[in-house]
Amino acid sequence: MSLNEQARAVLEKLAGAPALEDLTVFEARRSQWGFIGFQSAPEPVTRIEHFYVPGPTADLPARIYYPEGDGPFPAIVFLHGSGWVTCNLDIYDVALRALANATGHAVFAVNYQKAPEHPFPVPLDDSYAATAWLFEHAESRDVDPARIGVMGDSAGGNLAAAVALKARGTLDLAFQVLVVPALDVDFTTRSYVDNAAGYGLSTDGMRWFWSHYLGSGQVSEFAAPLRASVDGLPPTFVAISEYDPVRDDGERYAAKLAAADVPVRLREFDGTIHPFVLMDGVLDEYRVLLGELRTWLGAL
Repeated sequence: MSLNEQARAVLEKLAGAPALEDLTVFEARRSQWGFIGFQSAPEPVTRIEHFYVPGPTADLPARIYYPEGDGPFPAIVFLHGSGWVTCNLDIYDVALRALANATGHAVFAVNYQKAPEHPFPVPLDDSYAATAWLFEHAESRDVDPARIGVMGDSAGGNLAAAVALKARGTLDLAFQVLVVPALDVDFTTRSYVDNAAGYGLSTDGMRWFWSHYLGSGQVSEFAAPLRASVDGLPPTFVAISEYDPVRDDGERYAAKLAAADVPVRLREFDGTIHPFVLMDGVLDEYRVLLGELRTWLGAL
């Protein structure tokens, strides 16, 4: 379908902004605070705990958002989008509050270290260590260790998928949720070509992100999960946007999961753009997704 009116209005507001790939890393990080202006007011949650968890090379800022009700709660380990370079938990605060309230899950979010200062595999190692930490400390955090899953959007979706791959045989993840995930370094797909420019996230912008994340290293299956064997992964929800360079990554991963007999649901949001998780004040898709996740998670 054609670009919907909400997405069109957002793109009109963004018109004239400098291209991400023309910015320095510092400028790109500063620019991401602009997402706050597209968000709704923060929802109240029962409580938020702020603390640090030990990572392989540094202590990592983390927080848990608790919904109403009595624990132990099922939990979502949330890995935020960033292109592996930008963003932080404060920029995602509105989205994380809404996720906890809508799903009834405790939402554990960690601020993993970013490239280019910390290229692959550091963000993944941080994310996996934080996930393992929650399993180990579930009881003290009022979390049910039998109902912990992982979720991420964009680069966070990449990290969530990679954590699930690494967790096989070590951590018993209950599910994974991948929202507009970037899962391979293949800029020749139809979505990369058709949505190369004009829809917020660009193909050149993704090249910029990937170059910082990979540095001079080789591409492994943990950097590009679409290249991995997916046998034995937990039930998966994949959400993609129509006007998004990485759309085909999510679509191809869902097909690969289905071929491996992994229970998977693919949800395409027609007519919209990549960063809808951070634009719930002007785009409807994130709130729609939350309602569908509540139903899907409740049926697991």
